[in-house]
Amino acid sequence: MLEVKGVVGADHEKLLASLVSDYRKADLHAADIAMLDYAVKLTHAPGDMIEADVSSLRAQGFDDRAVHDICTITAYYAFVNRIADGLGVELESRNA
Repeated sequence: MLEVKGVVGADHEKLLASLVSDYRKADLHAADIAMLDYAVKLTHAPGDMIEADVSSLRAQGFDDRAVHDICTITAYYAFVNRIADGLGVELESRNA
């Protein structure tokens, strides 16, 4: 279940729905949107990443460790997904 500090009850479902439909329109802090922008770009266009992408995270208050963690976690998910795709692994049902 989604857990966000300060978000309770039905607000979880509302936040989750807004994240799924368009995270940029969700009720998030600017730093969270910058982090997600970075992760989306790294996922969809890794060859287009430039220093300005890292600078945008730093401008939102992320230190070098946090930038490293954001990059590493994003890259790890891409790696695991490529392994699963390459092996033909099928996703489990969310209801299972």
